[in-house]
Amino acid sequence: MISNIFFILLLIVAVVLSGLICRADFRRRIIPDVYLFPLLLIGLVITNFYPWPITPGDGAIAAILGYVITAIIGYVFEKIKPGKTAPIGMGDIKLIAVVGVWLGTTGLATSLIVACIAGLIWGIFKKQKFIPFAPFLIFGGILSLITMMFLI
Repeated sequence: MISNIFFILLLIVAVVLSGLICRADFRRRIIPDVYLFPLLLIGLVITNFYPWPITPGDGAIAAILGYVITAIIGYVFEKIKPGKTAPIGMGDIKLIAVVGVWLGTTGLATSLIVACIAGLIWGIFKKQKFIPFAPFLIFGGILSLITMMFLI
């Protein structure tokens, strides 16, 4: 009983943190670590101690691979065009690692595909140079989680 209440409270805090991340990225184009790290810890607690569609090992692998691959991509694009702003910020890279902890490799790949397509549509529709990636990644993560819950 108490375990279920704690699980629900953790999910509520995760939803609030996700909303704060989306708002911060839309307004200031920055994702503060003060929102990312609690979300990471909540994801680690939930995947380790509660029934979740992925294993903790898969979450750790997805977090590491997501972080390393996107950091390399960001580094390469920054070196290709020196002096220009990087196409992906470190906050986005850390958020990809957090999403990897929550969703595992399959869920991370699905959420990245959804986020990139939604961000591309947003950028074309709004004709913006900079696109806040966090809201689209979180939206893709939620869709991916719902898909994994019902299909697995």
